[in-house]
Amino acid sequence: MNKEKRATIIAGNWKMNKTASEAKELICNLLPLVKDAGCTVIIGVPFTDIAVATELTKGSNVHVAAQNCHFEDHGAFTGEISPRMLTEAGVEYVILGHSERRQYFAETDETVNKRARAALAAGLKTIICVGESLQQREEGVTETFVGGQVEAALCGMTAEDLKNVVIAYEPIWAIGTGKTATKEQAAEVCGFIRSVVAKLYSEEVAQALTIQYGGSMNAGNAADLLSMEDIDGGLIGGASLKPNDFAVIVEAASK
Repeated sequence: MNKEKRATIIAGNWKMNKTASEAKELICNLLPLVKDAGCTVIIGVPFTDIAVATELTKGSNVHVAAQNCHFEDHGAFTGEISPRMLTEAGVEYVILGHSERRQYFAETDETVNKRARAALAAGLKTIICVGESLQQREEGVTETFVGGQVEAALCGMTAEDLKNVVIAYEPIWAIGTGKTATKEQAAEVCGFIRSVVAKLYSEEVAQALTIQYGGSMNAGNAADLLSMEDIDGGLIGGASLKPNDFAVIVEAASK
């Protein structure tokens, strides 16, 4: 982390977990644990939990994110949610391009970019996910693949837009598997992502960009990962469903 240059952000991605009543219990347990956080705290909840999440976090230091949005403002897109619907519901952030969206729901670099630009236009802050598979890492193409994802995701965005963009590096081989990249592996790719942004924009823009690590960060390894210069927080999966564990990660990011 480098708090002098950029924001440290811990974001929980609840994925398809927690009904509204279960979300209420989780949030009520979490709020007192993170009320003194020295970093930005976000919970990424299912669409059905947005109303209860925005109501319960009102006036607190916890921000609400959606887990996806469409790139059109309205229309015949059954089952989709537009960015404007999210902003009116009180959502501040949206997670886009998660590997599960890419793997199971045919998200592409092009649609991730379209969604991100639509989200920014609607006033949402975006967390854009990138990351390679185990096969790609073993083949030595991590930088080529991740660099391509970053360039595609940011296509058409200005330096001003990037003030509302977070990039989450989430190696696919370390999501939900219990495997975690070493702090050196994670920092190396996060640093590479920053170098790509520097080439696309400027060193100043790159140094101001928050880059999270998102591969099985948990209460046990968070402090170690966050000790690295280019890791500015975490996109947390399973541990975000456990208030005490999530609070430990937030505490590590608050130092």
